[in-house]
Amino acid sequence: MKSQIFIGSLMLISVLLSACGEGNEGSISEVESTNNDNVFEVAVIPSQSIGEMEEGLSRLEEHLSNHLDMSVEVTHYPSYNAVVEAINYSHVDLAYFGPVTYLIAFEQSGAEAILTQLIDNEPYYYSYIMTQPDAPWDSLDELLAEVDEIDFAFGSQSSTSGFTIPGYELMQREVYENEGSYAFNSVRFTGSHDITANAVANGDVDAGAIDSAIFQALIKDDVIDEDDYKIIWESDQLYQYPWAVPHDMDETRKNDIQEAFLAIEDDEILSIFGGADAFVEASHKEYDGILEAARAMDLLDQDDDE
Repeated sequence: MKSQIFIGSLMLISVLLSACGEGNEGSISEVESTNNDNVFEVAVIPSQSIGEMEEGLSRLEEHLSNHLDMSVEVTHYPSYNAVVEAINYSHVDLAYFGPVTYLIAFEQSGAEAILTQLIDNEPYYYSYIMTQPDAPWDSLDELLAEVDEIDFAFGSQSSTSGFTIPGYELMQREVYENEGSYAFNSVRFTGSHDITANAVANGDVDAGAIDSAIFQALIKDDVIDEDDYKIIWESDQLYQYPWAVPHDMDETRKNDIQEAFLAIEDDEILSIFGGADAFVEASHKEYDGILEAARAMDLLDQDDDE
């Protein structure tokens, strides 16, 4: 198997964007691979825009290169589906993505979760639905009482906390069925959590869904102002985003990767993964609890196109 980690060059991102299209996520198999046997490739989802992640990803690349004693490339992918395709075909050695995206890769190719992160010393996070601080709604019930007047924002369609979990909640409340059928005035998909946060703060939408850990990290890094938001709904606990390896990864390499991540203490690296405290080992069983929502939203019955 080729050794690789994706956090990429602008050239590769440009190729992927043209091949996939942001929000209409295409197939990595359509892009000519530039991998070689001497490079360890890591793929990372677009949980935040590349500007907020670039320095931390560069440091992660350096840290892994030192610990694995080989060249490392970490690529910030423009779409969730591209990451799934990359790990399904063993085009990368490691992938970081949301729980639902991981479950899709697990179902399609047997990708295996081996790591996650601790935030506030817990391996959990939540999905939030938030609005402006002066909005007249203090709960989701109050918001949905005026549902036909509400403009709502999800993140990516493959985001666990930005779409699947809040979407499942809204489906159970019978106000959202799918992208073309809902009771809201409008529904949009922003593509990332930071864009959702800005859309809510700017009043471009009345409410939006976001990852709690990324929300707190954006506040900590002064990217957004906590005073611009009011949380009106919180999900049950969700297990943190997994790092997964392809189905054909050997045990020795898995252990090496885990040891390299457990040794990370650099705040520049940790901060871009939800403001993590540290990385810890994980396994597939931690993500079983998300299956119900993913199946109800028909997210696991997908072919190679997300």
